[in-house]
Amino acid sequence: MTSTSLSSPGATRSRPPLRLGFTLLHLAVMGTFGVIGLGLLVTWLAVGIGLVPLLGIGLLVLAGLLGAMFVVARFEISRIGGLYGIDAVPLRWPARRGPDFGGFIRTLGRAVSESRMWAALGSLVLSCITGTIMLGVLQWSVHFAILSFAPLTGTDTVSGPFNVDTPVNQAPWLMLLAIAGAGIIIATAFLHRSITVGIIGSLARETELTERVRSTAVQREGAVRAAEVERTRIERDLHDGVQPRLVSVAMTLGLAHQQIDSNPEQAKELVAEAHASTKSAITELRQLTRGIYASVLDDRGLDAALSAVAGRSHIPVQLDVQLEGRYPRVAEAAVYFAIAEALTNSAKHSRAQRCQVTVRVRETNGQPHLWARVEDNGVGSAHITAGGGLDGINNRVLAAGGTLLLQSPAGGPTTVEVSVPCAY
Repeated sequence: MTSTSLSSPGATRSRPPLRLGFTLLHLAVMGTFGVIGLGLLVTWLAVGIGLVPLLGIGLLVLAGLLGAMFVVARFEISRIGGLYGIDAVPLRWPARRGPDFGGFIRTLGRAVSESRMWAALGSLVLSCITGTIMLGVLQWSVHFAILSFAPLTGTDTVSGPFNVDTPVNQAPWLMLLAIAGAGIIIATAFLHRSITVGIIGSLARETELTERVRSTAVQREGAVRAAEVERTRIERDLHDGVQPRLVSVAMTLGLAHQQIDSNPEQAKELVAEAHASTKSAITELRQLTRGIYASVLDDRGLDAALSAVAGRSHIPVQLDVQLEGRYPRVAEAAVYFAIAEALTNSAKHSRAQRCQVTVRVRETNGQPHLWARVEDNGVGSAHITAGGGLDGINNRVLAAGGTLLLQSPAGGPTTVEVSVPCAY
């Protein structure tokens, strides 16, 4: 199976929601268990460094620590993304380079060299610190609130949870301290949002820009390759089809010119032969230009153009097209030529008895896409080769910013799916 996919990550929201209750809950958890986790990582680091002289065992321990840190950083990005609605792309473990231990080390080095990992770990540490501060302030705020209610007990002093006897005349001040503590707790929630959204949000924007650059490069490469394949096809069709026929017409007219006086009847036959060859050449030129761009797309739309393709097919084609209105020319052309080339390949190579073509508009990542599926009942085993018909489909679809999926197991069936953005 060959799969080519392009996608663009979403952008961060300009003003993520505060979600005060969930933020305070996150801070409480990070202040309690996060600090314990950081302590375990520090202990892990100390043990690894201490075991380095012992036959290098410490290096294995440190390698495991780096892997654990990668997992923790991935968790932090997912945590902040889920809490504040940031479309942050999670960290992905790089493809392994080599099956041996050296390949694992090189892969680990690539993983930990990514700046997003260390930025996410920094966000986690700051969250743990903020959570610890919040829990401390919460503890003292509750303590002051309890002490402020001493007059209600009818005693001159009250012993708080920390065994501190407090005069009742200090109750108003203690209540103010409790209220101030509550304000600090809420402020820590805002602080947590500002810091983590600033870090994780910037990572999301950086990843988005990187992905856009990569997608643009892939589209440009696909457009260049599609143009090269199309130029090669046109040259081949002209050289193998139209050019020999025009040469034959010229030679036939030359013979007719030589015999026009001595043998008029033979000259007429040669002119008639040249005329028939000229009409055949015109037909071939029309087919060649139809392969460059089908004018029926502009005149009548994708549905009518596909009906014409199905009518010219050498094998029965069942069309199921459900579209409303017109779509951008680039998207319609990419889907049209993908279906036309897929049907041509089925007729030439698959020994199929029938084909099913389905075309719909689907939502992908919040954007409308022209989606088409071509399935035949042939022998299967189709694959993409450089310069082949499927390679031309792939290049056209990539140039239009879409994706192609080919499934063709041995014995069939062969399925070609294309999805092309079609938003105006």
